[in-house]
Amino acid sequence: MKRITSLLILITLTFFVGCKPSLEETNAELREEVIAVHDEVMPLMGKLKSFEKQANDKINDLEQSESVDSVSVEELKALYYDLNQAYEGMFVWMRQYEIEDGEKSPEEIEAYLKEQMESVSKVNDDIKAALEKAEKHFSNQ
Repeated sequence: MKRITSLLILITLTFFVGCKPSLEETNAELREEVIAVHDEVMPLMGKLKSFEKQANDKINDLEQSESVDSVSVEELKALYYDLNQAYEGMFVWMRQYEIEDGEKSPEEIEAYLKEQMESVSKVNDDIKAALEKAEKHFSNQ
């Protein structure tokens, strides 16, 4: 009876160890997740730039009008800044993102990808927040 129990435990442990994904597989999945976060907002970059141009044009119009509303101008400048920073943030992230793993160990790759997930998630959040702010501003006009 002890042998059967020991054998069952050994088979069960072997099964679970054999089914556990390797660190390389985990890293591949993590890399896909990082790229998915990037891909979610990349198509919105044109919209971001369009709102940025709208804000800039509106700033110029207000500054040239005789009745300058300084509060509106400052709000638009803040919106323009947010849109620009969100746009630039994506390209800063893309320039520094390393596609190749090089000589890194699987553990180093995992740490790098987790760091990149945090960075690209912030870029994603910044873009969505800037777009939401712009949509609210320009839909009220």
